[in-house]
Amino acid sequence: MNIHFIKSSEKKRIIEQLNEQFGIESLPYLLIETGKEKIRAFSGSLSKEEISELSRTLNIEIIGQYLIKKEHDLRLSMDATQILSKQITKKVVEINEEELDLWLHGYDLPIKTERGTVILKYQSNFVGSGKSNCDKIINHVPKERRLKN
Repeated sequence: MNIHFIKSSEKKRIIEQLNEQFGIESLPYLLIETGKEKIRAFSGSLSKEEISELSRTLNIEIIGQYLIKKEHDLRLSMDATQILSKQITKKVVEINEEELDLWLHGYDLPIKTERGTVILKYQSNFVGSGKSNCDKIINHVPKERRLKN
């Protein structure tokens, strides 16, 4: 397994950036960086040392929940918007039922908003994040999670 445990100083920088972007103030998880700039969160009872030992003995391909993609700014995964929903206070874009349907089918939304990553919310539910270019919000729903037909 090719993983990198995120050190406390780097975790602090990530939390500061999440706070600036979305109002998120804490991540009570062990953060692990895996390939392609993806950050996963582990909340189990294993220590870093135990995880490292297991990875030398067993073929561990994935550990923890995928939370964040490190790009120019940080982009929360669809699941992270649910897990961290109580903390998200910034860059939230409310959408209606028609826009939700388009979004879950994989279409970009023609919504004008500030440039950067935004969190989409339908009623009281966060439904993922997308990248705004000011004129539209680019869809980041994974293909395997998009609705068909």
